[in-house]
Amino acid sequence: MNTTKAQQRSGYALEELLSLGCDREKFAKFSAGLPSLILQNGLGQALAFLLAKGKDEHKAGFSIIIKWLGKEKILQSTNDRQAVHGISQLSQQDYLRAQSETLKMLEWLKRYANSDLF
Repeated sequence: MNTTKAQQRSGYALEELLSLGCDREKFAKFSAGLPSLILQNGLGQALAFLLAKGKDEHKAGFSIIIKWLGKEKILQSTNDRQAVHGISQLSQQDYLRAQSETLKMLEWLKRYANSDLF
């Protein structure tokens, strides 16, 4: 069965939320500002911030983004260090694609996280 890219993003976001390993309420509040963080600072700096912050919801956000970019074959590795290094090595075109794809997926994540489903 063929699915649209939007359906794939939606399914992935929902799947990740169902297996979330941190406080859902904190994550819902955190996820609301994640797209803004990326738009203001860029994907690479936002990911570095999430790693540096180290709280459960930040780690979860980082992991969800990196796994999505791996699934989309934008990044070769979902290992924290290798993923950050991989982001820094992308061409400008691939970096912008990674950022755009991340923002599109995060819209679904944010919607689901702040819904009554959880």
